[in-house]
Amino acid sequence: MNDTDKQARSGQAPIIRLRGITNRFGSQVVHDKLDLDIRPGEILGLIGGSGTGKSVLLRTILGLNRQAAGSVEIMGLDMDSASEEEKADIRRQWGVLFQDGALFSSLRVGDNIAFPLREFTRISRPMQEAVARMKIAFVGLPGFAYDKFPGELSGGMRKRAGLARALVMDPAILLLDEPTAGLDPLGAAGFDQLIKDLRDSLNLTVCMATHDVDTLFAVCDRVAVLAEKRIYAVDTIPNLLRVDYPWIQEYFSGPRGRAAASGYKREGESGNEGTNII
Repeated sequence: MNDTDKQARSGQAPIIRLRGITNRFGSQVVHDKLDLDIRPGEILGLIGGSGTGKSVLLRTILGLNRQAAGSVEIMGLDMDSASEEEKADIRRQWGVLFQDGALFSSLRVGDNIAFPLREFTRISRPMQEAVARMKIAFVGLPGFAYDKFPGELSGGMRKRAGLARALVMDPAILLLDEPTAGLDPLGAAGFDQLIKDLRDSLNLTVCMATHDVDTLFAVCDRVAVLAEKRIYAVDTIPNLLRVDYPWIQEYFSGPRGRAAASGYKREGESGNEGTNII
């Protein structure tokens, strides 16, 4: 994405808008009046220390976790006040990749990928298979993967199969939970490049919860930092490095952060935007 595209998209209404989100489990408050905007066409990384609720926030966006307070707005629709039909229409606009792909172990990979088509469309079985095979190729899997069971694939191949299933309905939004967890460095780098290429070619909006510093430097346009039960700051990495907050400084300026930074140079990054500390 070039600078002109970034500037144009930054002026658009958020495709996902969270306001005043409070999540609690019993007496434990995970998020307290959290706000976050996700812009159309961007790749947003969501980071935070252990227990800050990255996965909980993704589940809240998806409606799998009902927030105690606040609102979730997706593509201009308030998901709490929307009708079931309206919610169903929005759900067809997102794809989700859970950790390790979350494939059905008893189904072949092809059947896993075609599953949303069988649940939500009326297209014929031959067409479902054709679409599934096309998505398999799209994410860089060999054709023989269609007839394999998930347990017969490597971890990286299962991730790509899960991604193919997430893309099978041609969504506008892609939500990823630790997409490179468990992959070797080469596999993780390949998956990062795949996400970036898919965003650019399909005009996807991507939100990923991750702890992988290499992924953040390689593909993310902005990074949102979960701390103190809210989004403490959200900005580009160069701007976040100017935020005087110990966890942010340690995260990006520690040995792993320095190593990641040395491997990637973000073209056209001016670093002059003001960091949004909420």
